[in-house]
Amino acid sequence: MEYIFPIFDTILSREDKVKLLNQNPIVIWLSGPSGSGKSTLARGLDNALYEKGYLTQLLDGDNLRSGINNNLSFGAEDRVENIRRAAEVAKLFANCGIIAICSFISPTKEIRELAKKIIGDSYVEVFINCPIEVCEQRDVKGLYKKARAGEIRNFTGIDAPFENPENPDFEIRTDLHSIDFCHNQLLESVIEKIKL
Repeated sequence: MEYIFPIFDTILSREDKVKLLNQNPIVIWLSGPSGSGKSTLARGLDNALYEKGYLTQLLDGDNLRSGINNNLSFGAEDRVENIRRAAEVAKLFANCGIIAICSFISPTKEIRELAKKIIGDSYVEVFINCPIEVCEQRDVKGLYKKARAGEIRNFTGIDAPFENPENPDFEIRTDLHSIDFCHNQLLESVIEKIKL
């Protein structure tokens, strides 16, 4: 670290970029089990905000794991590193004035606290609440079936825990409401935090 000299104090400020884009660059962190609807809701929110003239960047767990995080496993240490990297990238977008929409399972309190610590006051936690049983019935990607067959290890909800967030900023129940209702609920939940 002795040869690293960050230039944060010499670049344009976050405030300058906020003024330019006329938006509050929050980081909307969607957490929930696989199959709960995180990616679907994140894509819908991304489109809705774009239509309203906001600049966003969607960071999805599968997308990051196929790129910047492709060297990580699903073991406990690598799950933490996956979220650490994702949070650092989200923070960079927010510092550029861009709204980051993050869709990650984020299965433990420890992992979510890490993301919140890195991102800071811009962090907005949205719990996509759907019982594991319903997620398993949906099984859009066929992952629960593979986990039950022993083909996937450390799968959240099967042989790795998912700890429900205790105090998220918002909670969306995808098991109780239609996708359109959930899209609208999510947009209405965050839009006031984005407006200047």
